[in-house]
Parts: sequence; structure tokens; C-alpha cells
Amino acid sequence: MKTVSYFVIILLLCIAAGCASSRSGKVYSRDQARASHSVYFGTVLQIEEVLIEGSQSGAGALLGGALGAAAGHTIGGGTGRTLATVGGAVGGAVAGSAVEKKATNKTGLEIMVELDNGEIISVVQEKDHVFAVGDRVRILKGPDGTTRVRE
Repeated sequence: MKTVSYFVIILLLCIAAGCASSRSGKVYSRDQARASHSVYFGTVLQIEEVLIEGSQSGAGALLGGALGAAAGHTIGGGTGRTLATVGGAVGGAVAGSAVEKKATNKTGLEIMVELDNGEIISVVQEKDHVFAVGDRVRILKGPDGTTRVRE
């Protein structure tokens, strides 16, 4: 049982690491940190709250499968125990995957901006800053195409 506990702890750490990715306007990946970004200025026209879909790295399914198998293994004996273990693993994997996706959902903003050159763009990013219609903002566009809105 002690081995199962260590396995669960390792899987929880893997899930936590999978949750670390960000769509924030203030978070940069290692590759973006030393890259040149084009800067545009504009005015916020419209803001709408959106849901940024969570990820499914597989860690939730692994953890759920392991926990389901462990729970199923405690039921019955012989062939019944084997069937309960397999059923628990499958059910746990499905449930774990769904829980991981739900837990990694993020609230986001779709921010429509009219650039000073008259072009209108829309950027979706995590809701980590409060914007208001009429705000003057900077738009940063990286060489990889990532675009973010900053004040």
C-alpha cells in the first residue's frame, strides 16, 4: 500500500506541473523571453468573458485509473476481484480525465481593440487584469504569432 501512496504523490505532482501552463497576458514562455515583439497601440472597444478550455495531459487519467484499480482491487476475490480492478481502472481513468480537464479550465477575456491605424483585432487571454472599454492599451505580437494585450 505504501508503494501506491508514493505513486499517487508522483502523479499529483505531474498533474500540478501540467496545470502550470498559462494563457496570461503577463506570463511569457522561456522562448518568448528573449524574442523581439512588435508593439501596437490602440483603444479597447469591447470585452467579453470567455472560458479557455482546460488541458488533458493524461495525468488525470493515469491518476484516476490507478485509484480506480486500487479501489476495485479491494472488492471480492479471484475472477471477481480481477474484473473489479479492471472496471475500477477504466472508470477511474475516464473520471480522472474529466476532472483534469475541468480543473484546468481558465476564465478568459476576449478583448476587441481598435489599433491606432484603424485595424480592429480581437485577442483572447486569461482574465488576469481588468480592462475597460475606452482603455488605451499596448498590443504585443511575438514572432511566433502570440499576441497579448497590456496596459
